[in-house]
Amino acid sequence: MIALEQIRCKIAEAIKLSGLTQTELASRLGVNQATISHYVKGDKLPALDTLANLCMILDLDANDILCLTNQDR
Repeated sequence: MIALEQIRCKIAEAIKLSGLTQTELASRLGVNQATISHYVKGDKLPALDTLANLCMILDLDANDILCLTNQDR
């Protein structure tokens, strides 16, 4: 089973490693900076459409963010 905490950690890590400020990322996603802050702190998870856009912006594999590997399928 996949734990939400694992997903939260991967999202937060990807955002921190992106090199983008939270304000820049928020602008590209069309959300406010506080929303990005919630993702980094693990308070909230993005909606599916936001997650898809986040993966595109940060050049991430959604399977990795969602902790899905070939073994999990």
